[in-house]
Amino acid sequence: MKIYEKAPAKINLSLDVLYKRDDGYHEVEMVMTMVDLADRIEMQELPRDTIIISSQAGYIPLDEKNLAFQAAKLIKDRYEVKQGVYIHLDKKIPVAAGLAGGSSDAAATLRGLNKLWRLNISNEELKKLGEELGSDVPFCVTGGTAVARGRGEKLEAIDSPPQCWVILAKPAINVSTSEIYGKLVARDIQNHPNTALLLQAIREKNFELLCENLGNVLEEVTIKLYPEVRQLKDVMQRLGADGVLMSGSGPTVFGLVSKESKVARIFNGLRGFCKDVYAVRLLT
Repeated sequence: MKIYEKAPAKINLSLDVLYKRDDGYHEVEMVMTMVDLADRIEMQELPRDTIIISSQAGYIPLDEKNLAFQAAKLIKDRYEVKQGVYIHLDKKIPVAAGLAGGSSDAAATLRGLNKLWRLNISNEELKKLGEELGSDVPFCVTGGTAVARGRGEKLEAIDSPPQCWVILAKPAINVSTSEIYGKLVARDIQNHPNTALLLQAIREKNFELLCENLGNVLEEVTIKLYPEVRQLKDVMQRLGADGVLMSGSGPTVFGLVSKESKVARIFNGLRGFCKDVYAVRLLT
C-alpha cells in the first residue's frame, strides 16, 4: 500500500515578535497562508522495522537531520509501530527559504503515516506531535490560513485572503532561522505590523488593504546580513507587484499580484535577477 501526501509551502502575510520569553523562545503573532507550490511525499510500508528516506534533491539530508525522518520516528515511537516505512520526498520547495518546506514535509509525513498505519490520530493530536518537531509544523498539519501565536503552535483558523497570484523569488543564499532570531532584539523593534488591519482586510476580502498591511519584523535583521533581500524587494516593487514582503526569516521574497496580465512581466523580470522564481496561486 502506498500513501501520497502534498506538502504545500507557506508564506507569512505578517510576522510580529512581541517579546522574548523566559524559556528563550520569542512570543510571536503571525498570519500564515499556503500557496500552490508543494513537495510531494510518497510513503510505503516496509517489512523490516526501519525508516528509509530518498529524494531526487541532492542537497537535503536523508537521515535523522531530516524533519520527515524525525516525524516518522516520533510517530513510530509514540504509537509503538513495529513496521518500517520508505519515504520519497519529491522536492519542489527551495530549502532554507522561509517557506516552511521541511515543516510541511514533516506535517505531510505525520498525516500520511496516520493513514498508512491506520492509527486514527485526530488532527489535534497530530498538531501536538508537530509541536515537538518545529514551530511551523502544527500549522502545516492542517494548512489553510491561520493566526499563529505563542511560539507558533497556538492556531486560530481564519478565512482565506482574497484570491490572487503570488510571485516567489529566492536569491541564491540560504538563511538560518535560528541565526535571524538570535540577532533579533525584541525590545528594539520600532515598526510592528498592524495585525488587526490585516485581519480586517482578509475578512472583507479587501486586496488593497491587505497589501498595505503586510509586515515582517525579521526583514530588518535579515536585510542587514543579506542585502540581496532588499534588492529583490526593490526589483519586485519596480516591476509592479501590488504587495511585497519577505516570508519568514527569508530570504524568499513574495509579491501579491491581482492582475494576471502583470504576472508574466514580473516573473520574467525576476528571472534575470535570480534562478528560483515561481508564479503560483494562493491555496484557498
